[in-house]
Amino acid sequence: MKEKNDVKVMLKEAGILFAITLLAGLLLGFVYEVTKEPRKQQQEKMIQDACVAVFPEAVSKDANLQFEVIEYTPGMELQEELLQNAVSIGKVYTAKDVSRDSTLYGYVVEAISGKGYGGRIVLYVGVAADGTVCGVSITEISETPGLGMVAPNVLVPQFAGKQVEKFVYTKTGASSENEVDAITSATITTKAVTNAVNGGLAAATELLKGGSENE
Repeated sequence: MKEKNDVKVMLKEAGILFAITLLAGLLLGFVYEVTKEPRKQQQEKMIQDACVAVFPEAVSKDANLQFEVIEYTPGMELQEELLQNAVSIGKVYTAKDVSRDSTLYGYVVEAISGKGYGGRIVLYVGVAADGTVCGVSITEISETPGLGMVAPNVLVPQFAGKQVEKFVYTKTGASSENEVDAITSATITTKAVTNAVNGGLAAATELLKGGSENE
């Protein structure tokens, strides 16, 4: 008799647990569907804001930029370099001035570093048609507060307006156009951001030279 009662209790508890799990799953699914479109719109707005942010000069000149995503695959040589630096290329956008017959103003490249101190760092690099880095916008970063987390304020401004092939970081003070002052006690973050910017710059340069854009 006792064993039968135990079985009944177990079945009852299992049934309750199943019902709770099912209800929770249904609620999560409902919440996901309800918030899916707002989240998509928020993501698109964040990307558009990042694209605008990396072309501040164009905005100040009242250029009417339109950003359009394109299919892009880095060339083999660049892919190897990106892999070595733990950097990947995300979405790539053309920046065209629709107020001037859709003239190509440059490219915006999403670059992701997997080697930040606190995880991955996602940023957008704006590169003008002449190869000048117009700006950098960090959209995802989880570094140490007071150290790596100051990257948007300390590192980002150092890239803008530079026309170089590649950036390097230094701990002794930048003395040339391609040098970036490292964040004190945050070398890992500095390296990750610099590598990501270099990856985005290299991708844009490859496109400007007419390579690897998929038709």
